[in-house]
Amino acid sequence: MSRVRDPVVAPAAVLVWAAVLLFVLYPMSRLLVLTFWNNGPTLEAVRGLLENWTHRAALVNSLLLAVLVGSAGTALGFAFALLAVRSHLPKWGERALDAVVLLPLISPPFTAAIALIFALGPRGLLSYHVFGLTNVNIYGLSGTLLSETLTYFPIAYLTLKAVLANIDATLEDSAFSLGARRWRVFATVTLPLASPGVANAFLLVSAASLADFATPLILAGTKFPVLPTQAFLQITGLYDMRGGAALCFLLLVPALAIFAGQRRWLEQRGGSFVTVTGKASAATRVKSLSPAAIASLAVICGLVVVLVLICYLIIAAASMVRGLGADNSLSLAHYAHVFSGGLKAVRDTLVIAIVCMPIGGLFAVVLGFLVARTEFPGRRALEFAAMINYALPGTIVGIAYLVAFNDPPLALTGTAFILVVCYVFRYSLAGTRATTAVLAQIDPAIEEASASLGARGDVTFRRVVLPLVRPALLAGMTVLFIRAMTAISATIFLVSLDWSLVTVRILEGITNLELGQASAFSVLVILLVYLAVVVASVAMRRLNAGSLGRAGTLLGG
Repeated sequence: MSRVRDPVVAPAAVLVWAAVLLFVLYPMSRLLVLTFWNNGPTLEAVRGLLENWTHRAALVNSLLLAVLVGSAGTALGFAFALLAVRSHLPKWGERALDAVVLLPLISPPFTAAIALIFALGPRGLLSYHVFGLTNVNIYGLSGTLLSETLTYFPIAYLTLKAVLANIDATLEDSAFSLGARRWRVFATVTLPLASPGVANAFLLVSAASLADFATPLILAGTKFPVLPTQAFLQITGLYDMRGGAALCFLLLVPALAIFAGQRRWLEQRGGSFVTVTGKASAATRVKSLSPAAIASLAVICGLVVVLVLICYLIIAAASMVRGLGADNSLSLAHYAHVFSGGLKAVRDTLVIAIVCMPIGGLFAVVLGFLVARTEFPGRRALEFAAMINYALPGTIVGIAYLVAFNDPPLALTGTAFILVVCYVFRYSLAGTRATTAVLAQIDPAIEEASASLGARGDVTFRRVVLPLVRPALLAGMTVLFIRAMTAISATIFLVSLDWSLVTVRILEGITNLELGQASAFSVLVILLVYLAVVVASVAMRRLNAGSLGRAGTLLGG
């Protein structure tokens, strides 16, 4: 590892620490001061909120919703992962499954909510026009639970798919050779080995639900108040910044508990479930699922895939007719509005997303390199501090930035700069994790060879490390682009008339009952993000091949 005396490591660590202090720790400290200081230490703001039954109900509802969505999303993600990994799908089938499952992740977070209103609302296409039901109520807990489950189960799917793929099939074969039945092998071998992934997926999905601002704002309303929406209404409706900050603190406690639980579980349990040892073993075909189990999984997952596709087809249809369900005549009026009155929002969003990509990608790689390849005092503290914005709900981050940067001398709210900073420090940690994972697979001898030939640390980083971690850099930049195109929970507090973003325009369309325009904006965002993902996937395959070739050349030399 490079030491702090390296002339490049020290300045890089100082710059990263300074950025994290200013844009992560400073806003959070201002939020806590506003909550607990009023001419001296006080619990007045929190006590006042807890005395309000609506806010107490919002706290309980947020926790209940997080547990329900975490359970349902993890179960659904596990079923999809089993189907993808253990049913021997053909390559085209697995790719098609991935394409459908990833739709909710690359869409604005309230796309499923819009589709469910169209499909299952009081005059919904399915509830009323198909089944003739007049008493279906999509609003409240049930609708919010369904929408968030459809939106976030892909997180569990991606997590568990990797876990199941890494379980050595010879372990299951050994159980079969001892005479165990399929269900017993699954219960005593497969499921225990996958349990760290199941726990991790549950925590990730629960955290996503706890942080969700848009879906409860649309579907939960006053019937089922939750903390993110209550904090938003406290600030924008009652102009009570202290009350909003106190509500953020109530949300902060379970969010940090979930994050700490996830990290502790993985650190304590991860080592007990290793099945990939690097030792050669005979190739074997996974056969822990019976044909009946595969058929059952196919039916369950098929129904969910149909529901997801119906939701997005409804969104597409709503964008191309005058008024879905009322006037179904074809019309491009909604797209005409998008490319006229809404063009500024599209342009601003693309500018912000494109600017974020290189800045966030470089920050992610530098931070990942500092964490994985260097030693200096406070290295672990830097890693933890940099992850705070990533771990916290967007509502907390947005309100913290509003509190910290709304007044001189750092009056940045409403500028493009604060939006870029918010996205970089909130979403670049995906690139940091990808970088540390790639560096863990690269022999440090490559960098040592460069240093032994007299290359400075910055030259080694630029000419050796950076080319090898380019796939991670590209992955981090792609995540940043997607998040910048679809984020709303933090964005809603930081936008202004000068910078109008697409997700804010979608939310305005929903609240103004202009669902056709909101659908047109959503379709455009989905197409742009899908295009970015396809381009990134093609580039990733080429970079992976190129990086492996360069690594082989360097090691061979």
